[in-house]
Amino acid sequence: MATEAKRPKRESETPGSEHDEPLQNFLLWCEEENLTLSNKVYLSKEGTVAEYGMLAKDDIEEGHVLFSIPRQTLLHQGTSKTQKVLEEGKECLESSSGWVPLLLALMYEYTCPESHWKPYLALWTDFRKLDHPMFWSKEERERLLKGTGIPEAVDTDLSNIQNEYNETVLPFMRSHPELWDPERHSVELYKSLVAFVMAYSFQEPLEDDEEDEVPNPPMMVPMADLLNHVSDHNANLEYTPDCLKMVAMRQIKKGEEIFNTYGQMANWQLLHMYGFAEPFSTNSNDTADIQMSDMYKAAVQATKSEAEQRLLVEKWSVLCEMEMVGEKGVFVFGKNGSLTDTELYTTLKVLCMSKEDFKEFQENEGWEEDDGDDEESKMAQALSFEGLPEMAPAWKRLLRAAAGFTIDQYSEDMESDRRLLDEPGALGKLGPRESKALHVRLGQKSILHHLQQLTQQSTA
Repeated sequence: MATEAKRPKRESETPGSEHDEPLQNFLLWCEEENLTLSNKVYLSKEGTVAEYGMLAKDDIEEGHVLFSIPRQTLLHQGTSKTQKVLEEGKECLESSSGWVPLLLALMYEYTCPESHWKPYLALWTDFRKLDHPMFWSKEERERLLKGTGIPEAVDTDLSNIQNEYNETVLPFMRSHPELWDPERHSVELYKSLVAFVMAYSFQEPLEDDEEDEVPNPPMMVPMADLLNHVSDHNANLEYTPDCLKMVAMRQIKKGEEIFNTYGQMANWQLLHMYGFAEPFSTNSNDTADIQMSDMYKAAVQATKSEAEQRLLVEKWSVLCEMEMVGEKGVFVFGKNGSLTDTELYTTLKVLCMSKEDFKEFQENEGWEEDDGDDEESKMAQALSFEGLPEMAPAWKRLLRAAAGFTIDQYSEDMESDRRLLDEPGALGKLGPRESKALHVRLGQKSILHHLQQLTQQSTA
């Protein structure tokens, strides 16, 4: 049974924090805000996987409320001093990210000496310490992360940030000089706050009957954002009308770190959005992508005549019309097999059809009689790592070739990366960025190599 949470412990009552003035000021602010903290946990930079974290001071039972945050303590455009101006101008602040109102509120609150959230925001004096790849040089991203998909994602982010700032944020700030100053609220600060929102914000999930609605905008949740993430987490954030509660999901031993989850995130997503990666092989949610363009390249390689090439172009066009494939699309594989079953199954089936079968497929406009859930189960089994060895030889050849094209895009081969992990002392000589990039690369390559091994016999 959950016990009542107490107000935050300060000074000598909070182990390891006595000389951390920003943390002490934050805990005092939490007390003033009626943010309750269990007497069985404490915040510290010592004994945590990264920066601040929460640790168990005593054994904690399942269901225990670790802390509770009143909704008025959350920081977003609706609670900021800029709320009225942002609400009046919401139509001109619409953007593809949907983050502009929150970012404008954060820019104001972060630079305002009298901000209500100053004790909270003062915990982050330099957002570059988050070390997102967007803060790395382009050369570092290409050298360390080539083939992972992160360099391309960061290039898109940086372009979008610059455009959003110039076209939406800057004109709005200039129309409200009493709140924002473009000299002080620069694009560099905006970029840093984007990283802050990526790494620390929360989005309240929609109710079951609201699943077709627009997702809730992000918000900053003091205290909850200080918990670190692992895929095998031991705490979970619950939303109620009056407050947000962090609740223990299982028994937690004294001295253990309390971990929240940021969702089912692959290592490349963790590094891209949060600036860290879980150690190789420990992330149960890790994935690897095969570019749909690589699947097309593999299919082209398998053609033996101009007639087959023309047929392939026609097949790919039909798959595009069915929205099974796209120019920048990917087929996603997890540790147990495909995570994009319908797209991959349909693509392999169409690409490997005879001319006659494809003609019939076109006449039926891609529609085929199926057994609903049974068909979905059949696809999932066929594309699982357990089912791949039984796949049709032509399908396996295509899939293996596509995986090979993807592997070729990495700057280092699997063996070189494994040596860095396995040789005594080699990992310790790597810098933080090199180490994180290594864990991302190895996670992806291990999935792709396993995929190749399971489809290897078809090449004989």
